[in-house]
Amino acid sequence: MRSNLWYLISKNNKLYTVIIGLIGYKAKEHNDAFDSEKGRVINLFTKRFIEKFCDSTGAIDWIKLVEYNSGNYDLNQYLP
Repeated sequence: MRSNLWYLISKNNKLYTVIIGLIGYKAKEHNDAFDSEKGRVINLFTKRFIEKFCDSTGAIDWIKLVEYNSGNYDLNQYLP
């Protein structure tokens, strides 16, 4: 004999479908908010990258980029 937990706790044989539906709805809300924020941050980082490392035509200034990532720092500026 198969017992039905959902009916036992709620008198509704299909309660699990209601629960899953609600979880799915909430997950979509959170995913939409995350995607919106992710897009905003990507746009901001792209804007900053272009301002700092691209020339007036939009081409990457590879010298600036490599110097920024690999150049030597004046350690006296950062050490006590």
